[in-house]
Amino acid sequence: MSIATSAPGLTAGTWNIDPAHSEVTFTIRHLMSKVRGSFTDFTGAVRIDEDLARSTATAEIQVASLDTRNADRDAHVRTSDVLDVENHPTMTFATTGVRSEGGAHYLDGDLTIKGVTRPVSLEVEFNGVGEDPWGGTRAGFSASTTINRKDWGIEFNVPLKGEGALLGDKVDLHLEVQAVLAS
Repeated sequence: MSIATSAPGLTAGTWNIDPAHSEVTFTIRHLMSKVRGSFTDFTGAVRIDEDLARSTATAEIQVASLDTRNADRDAHVRTSDVLDVENHPTMTFATTGVRSEGGAHYLDGDLTIKGVTRPVSLEVEFNGVGEDPWGGTRAGFSASTTINRKDWGIEFNVPLKGEGALLGDKVDLHLEVQAVLAS
């Protein structure tokens, strides 16, 4: 899978994630609706190879930067009940492969949360390349996946009447990434 055919305008090299123009968000069911949140402190890089299948990506997220727009909830999620920020201050992702399947592109990798590393596949959309007003070259990507929080040892929940529970097990992760080509 070559760059020219899969991602026109994208060149080989290291592209550093611009956190001011990127976001890491999540959605989880809470009672009968969904709660959205984000992590505001993260770093990462995408290393593009001439052969896209050999490209890599890494990211590190500071778990304490969790923001669900509710200070009490955020404080609880940071405790050992849920994400245990004191003992596990970061989440990380590192690719193990890049593939295309049925017209879609996937970034396979290892996601580490609370010291537990599990494989995930992110469906990735390439959004293009362009020059920015400061003389840099930027590329845009969207990526998403759904994980089961229990696979990472996040078991906290409150039972409700019947068979219900306060929280769903599935967590939708979504990334909007703007990366700048390193000079």
